[in-house]
Amino acid sequence: MKNNTHGLSQAQLDAHWMPFTSNREFKKDPRIIISAQGNYYTDADGRKIFDGLSGLWTCGAGHARPEITEAISKQSATLDYSPAFQYGHTKSFELAYRITELMPDSLNRVFFTGSGSESVETALKIARGYWRKQGLASKTRFIGRAKGYHGVNYGGISVGGLSPNRALFGQGIEACHLSHTMINDNKFIKGLPNEGTYLADELEQLVALHDASTIAAVIVEPLAGSAGVIPPPVGYLKRLREICTKHNILLIFDEVITAFGRMGSNTGAEEFGVIPDLMTVAKQLTNGVIPMGAVIAKQEIYDTYMETGGPEYMLELPHGYTYSAHPIACAAALASLDILAKENLPERVKDIAPYFQNSLHGLKGCSHITDIRNYGLAGGITIEALGAEQGKAEPAKRPYEIAMKMWKKGFYVRYGGDTIQLGMPFTSTLPEIDSLINALGETINEIR
Repeated sequence: MKNNTHGLSQAQLDAHWMPFTSNREFKKDPRIIISAQGNYYTDADGRKIFDGLSGLWTCGAGHARPEITEAISKQSATLDYSPAFQYGHTKSFELAYRITELMPDSLNRVFFTGSGSESVETALKIARGYWRKQGLASKTRFIGRAKGYHGVNYGGISVGGLSPNRALFGQGIEACHLSHTMINDNKFIKGLPNEGTYLADELEQLVALHDASTIAAVIVEPLAGSAGVIPPPVGYLKRLREICTKHNILLIFDEVITAFGRMGSNTGAEEFGVIPDLMTVAKQLTNGVIPMGAVIAKQEIYDTYMETGGPEYMLELPHGYTYSAHPIACAAALASLDILAKENLPERVKDIAPYFQNSLHGLKGCSHITDIRNYGLAGGITIEALGAEQGKAEPAKRPYEIAMKMWKKGFYVRYGGDTIQLGMPFTSTLPEIDSLINALGETINEIR
């Protein structure tokens, strides 16, 4: 295959310090995307590449949707920016209300951010501030989970449980972690595993160790995505909710990946029947077109801020971003949510998820695969580390090689740690699922 950089010079390539990228490797052999349409990218060689991760879990409705393009074009020509502080524009209020209509009852106050990382940071600050306003300033500690991913700000990496994202940067905020639920009893389970609910009881142990008077919130993803798609055991999230309620601890669901269709429902909270106190969202909110995120809070939390805010002209929450509720992002999100509703995409996810599940688990028996997990249109495959037999394990090497071979065959999948991750577009056809899974099985068997 040609090494086509689409006219970029080496100096231009070198100038960009790319995020979460092996920059040295990439700039020797760039993979340049020049356009996208529907479920496909086009690379600099003119090849069509099936988008097996919906962008970065972002573009479930497919790329270049004309409804969104029209909405942002019209908005940019009408109101391109509006000051985020002390003044408002109509679309932010329309969007906030639309979001609350998709939430479980009682999650009805929306604070806008620019990304999932900002949403997590905001939720953590709201949680701490809430307890201070309640007169419980000692409640500062957070509890996350091993293999959790909550973005890349200091709060996010502190409550997150992916060591490569934490080790380089030193001390974060005060946090401890529950065990993950990726246990041997759950290997190759389709959908929600039955084993592992007992792991939620570790929260009781942490409460006993630190005392509830010091704990502000527990934060978990309903389904852990970036660690390699780890569905919750049956009853696990409900048990966390029970323990948090018992000990007066807030429960935060990080739904940056799971909200707006990926699980086959509007939210993971709806799908799994558990209501948190705070929820973070982003990614699918705008179908990936423009950065945007949000935190959705329960009425009680909002009311606490309002009731203790001092004189009416004073700020109740001294927090926000220049691009909070950006007019163009709001327009994109409203159009994106219109598409989800009009085309009933969460229900489509639910309809085709069993086919995806059976196809994905058909890879069991391929070389190097040690586990397969799935829920909705999310799938994760654990790959045995290269050199594990000799005690010189390189867990990321085989997933990297698989992803690169898949790219050359016309498929984009995500590799992270020892996993291959799939996040199919909600608009995927059954033949597209077959094509991707067949190519993946072939590729895994090709590597040494």
